[in-house]
Amino acid sequence: MREVVLDTETTGLDPNTGHRIVEIGAIELLNHVATDKVFHCYLNPERGMPSEAFAVHGLSDAFLADKPRFAEVADTLASFLGDAALVIHNAAFDLGFLNAEFRRLGRKEMSLDRCIDTVALARRRYPGAPANLDALCRRFQIDLSDRALHGALKDAQLLAQVYLELRGGREPGLSLVSSKTRRLAGITAADWVPRVIQPSVDELAAHQAFVARFPSSLWPQPGSEAEDVPPEERTAAKSAG
Repeated sequence: MREVVLDTETTGLDPNTGHRIVEIGAIELLNHVATDKVFHCYLNPERGMPSEAFAVHGLSDAFLADKPRFAEVADTLASFLGDAALVIHNAAFDLGFLNAEFRRLGRKEMSLDRCIDTVALARRRYPGAPANLDALCRRFQIDLSDRALHGALKDAQLLAQVYLELRGGREPGLSLVSSKTRRLAGITAADWVPRVIQPSVDELAAHQAFVARFPSSLWPQPGSEAEDVPPEERTAAKSAG
């Protein structure tokens, strides 16, 4: 299952009043785990940077002056996102800015339905607790030591770790949290998805070598006729013999 964790930095809070994106960070996930595929760019917003926004991310007019416009990266971004589900912290905000940029280019907008909002996910799992990224990182003991300012790529990297924990952690299938506790916390089946771990070629070979040490009547080889016989019938037949 492919997902993309995405974050943006902007010149302000509302794209409908002329504010623009200045940074995009996106990370590919396969089965909720980050791969080495990343999309990252700074953007010239074609407008001035308000002091309030500069205080949040530290991206100045001078730094952004020679960066590409959104139109120059739109195709690469769309290709990276593909049709993957988008994991976003406060999805309506970032998607609102992205869709405003796509509208300017006459391109198709993205639906909020394809987004997994980690703010909503955290509030369902921890009702009444702070759901901002810093608070969730502290809850899950994720290192924040180099996050003096906001940054789209850095925040996407942190969110990828938070998202894995919100989905049940690195070993969700071994969780000791009861189904009743999950119901009380508002965690649905869709929020609790175990990862499927595929064995490697070496692991499969080692397993076959181990199985081969036993009589086929006790532990039949895969694909053999005996494999289709229920264990209790094999035991009964062996006892009768």
